[in-house]
Formats: sequence, C-alpha cells, structure tokens
Amino acid sequence: MVHFKQFDNGLRLVVNKMDSLMSVSMGIIVHTGAAQENDKEDGISHFIEHMMFKGTKKRTAFKISDEMDRIGAQMNAFTAKDITCYYAKSTTGHAEEAFEILADLFLESTFPEDEMEREKGVVIEEINMNEDTPDDLCLDMLSTAYFGNEGYGRTILGPRENVARFTVNDIRAYMDKHYTPKNIVVSMAGNIDINLAESLVAKYFACHNWRDFDRKPVKIELKAQSLIKTKDIEQVHIGVAFPSVKRYDKLFDATQIMNAVLGGSMSSRLFQTVREKLGLAYTVYSYVTAYAEAGALAIYAGVNSSKYLDSVDAIFDCINSIKKKDISKDEFERGKEQLISSSIFSRESTSSQMLLFGKEMLYNNKIYNFEERVNKISAVTLDDVMEAIDYNFDYTNKATAVVGAADKPLK
Repeated sequence: MVHFKQFDNGLRLVVNKMDSLMSVSMGIIVHTGAAQENDKEDGISHFIEHMMFKGTKKRTAFKISDEMDRIGAQMNAFTAKDITCYYAKSTTGHAEEAFEILADLFLESTFPEDEMEREKGVVIEEINMNEDTPDDLCLDMLSTAYFGNEGYGRTILGPRENVARFTVNDIRAYMDKHYTPKNIVVSMAGNIDINLAESLVAKYFACHNWRDFDRKPVKIELKAQSLIKTKDIEQVHIGVAFPSVKRYDKLFDATQIMNAVLGGSMSSRLFQTVREKLGLAYTVYSYVTAYAEAGALAIYAGVNSSKYLDSVDAIFDCINSIKKKDISKDEFERGKEQLISSSIFSRESTSSQMLLFGKEMLYNNKIYNFEERVNKISAVTLDDVMEAIDYNFDYTNKATAVVGAADKPLK
C-alpha cells in the first residue's frame, strides 16, 4: 500500500507500506546538491551533510549516535549532484524514536564552531583520499570534461579552500535558500503504520514555514574536453563520456538496455572483450547518468599502463561494434531482463524503495508505479534500441579523462 500526503507548507510525504517486513527505512530528501551551488558555495551541500550530525539543541554529536545505537537503528546521509538525503533504518518497534532523532538533527542542528573546525579537517582528508583514489579522480575529471566547471560538472566534495573558509553563516544562508518544504520529500518504506508516519511528519515538519523556493534548472553547456592528470601509478584510468538521454526521455529504457549490452554486466561486450578475451583490465564498465536537463553515457576502465593504447583501441572497437547496430536478439532480451530484474530486486530493499519513491516524488511529483515501470521496460523493442544507438555516441561532443602514467590526453 502506498500513501501520499502534501502538507499545507508544501512538504510532501510518501509511504510505501510493506507489511511482511519487520523494519522501516525513513529518508528526508532535499532537492539540492553540488549542481545547485555557485563558485563560492562549491562543496557546501556535502559539508552541511557532515555538519548535521555534529549536535542539536538537545543532543551532542555523541548522543545522536549513542541513542541510535541503543535502539539498534542505523543512520547516515549522502550528497549527490542533485539531491542530499538523510536517512535512518530501524525495526518497526523503534520507528518513532528513530524518526524523532532524524528530525532533530535535520531541523535543530546548531553547527558548533569547535565541531565545524574539526569537520573541516575530516572533509579535507576526504578530498585528499579522493585524489589518491585514481578511479574516483578519473570519473570526477570526466564529469568536468563533459559538463565543465559548473552545474553537474562540479565535484561533490568541492575545493579545499572553500571547505576551509565555510562559516555558520554560509551554512544557514544556503539552507535558507534550499532547505524549504517545497524542496523536500519525506519518504518511508517498510512496515510502518501510515497514521503514525503521517503524525510524525506533521509533528516535526508541518509547523515549519520556511520561505518559498523556486528551483532553477541547471545550466547545461557541454564542453567536450580531453583532460589528463599524470600520476606515477601502476594503472592508467580511462573515462569516456557521450551525450545521452535525460531522466524521462522516451528512449531512457532503450538506452539502458543498450548500455547493458555495451558494458553494464559481466556478459557485456566491454567486459568480455577488454577483460576476458584480451586481459587488459580488471575493471571495465559503462553506465548512464540521467538528469532532468541532460544525460551522459560513460565508460570507465583501469588498465595496465604498458597496454594503455591497446586498451583504448579495444574499448572503441566495442563502441563501434554497437554503433554498427549489430545487437542480436539474444543480447537485447538479456539486457531487458537485467533491467527488469534490477527493478524487482529493489522491491526487496526498504532502503532502495525509500529512495526510489522519494526521488520520483521529488523529481516528477508522482508516486512511483512498479507495474508501470516494468511494463514500460517490457514494451521496449529492438528497433527502440537501434534508435537509442543513433541518439548516443556523438563523437563531436565526446569527453575524455585519463589518470596515470600517460603523457597526453585521450583524443
């Protein structure tokens, strides 16, 4: 059973009640992230996510974690390019207590100065770790090469100098703009009484009347750059990105099926050719990132530096084989089944369902419909996939990123 309610202040609640379970996942999802930041704010969405756990008017940072542990609950958060999510998972019997703590840190965080200074060091070390993790660095660079330095091209962590100078006033100014009821969805999935869910949100959120927020689309200006960072490491990390479908494009599912054939699974062409047949990489895959304003089809591989150019040739051989539209009916059906099964698997996870229903409400102002989703995938034809091939792989707008012992960008 799915329940939806919009409160007078604009905040939305969606509950997917799953009676057969003994737990519930509860999320507070804000429609803001790295892509909504300007140069001065770059990295602040992620920094706010960290600071939310550092104390409220009635709880210290330790007390927040201690009280969650005492009821056996889990709590965490993450920042993405277009959302920030704070969530908790508890047994059904402790749902009320877990949500109260989650609401407390979300609504009543005080951002103590001493905690802020310590957390700046933590986040800067996270930035250092990311730069010492070449696959993460490569994909961050690929995003910048494709989207540029603004919008979806921004890194989630931001630059060190920004993190070092953020103040409480910066945090509150950003939250005043983006942490508003019309920009927030509370999503719950699992075994929770719907009346309880609604009463909890009403108790903690309905009385807040923050100012209205008019979310502006993210500006898109594709850059088609080729970036490189030379590092003395064992592997060369390769990223390639092409323009692809937006989030609700008519070819979205066809593109996902095509991606499954290209590099979305162990039976894909990239995996079978680059890794299994040629032994050039341990990790090689492709994926589709779809936003409201733009999308990208990306390919990543970590390869032996002495066989870097051979690996590039093999990757583009796989791309070109797809471009020739020689996808077999067997590959097509296998890709479709993978897409359907991933939707089915997500139904068995309260965390996945919480996020799925919450994002659909946030992005599209609709209740996620599983049957409709599966029917849409099932209706995709091989001709649709061929059309998706034509839509993707625009070499004139291709972006690339390379990290490792290479001396020039990938062209």
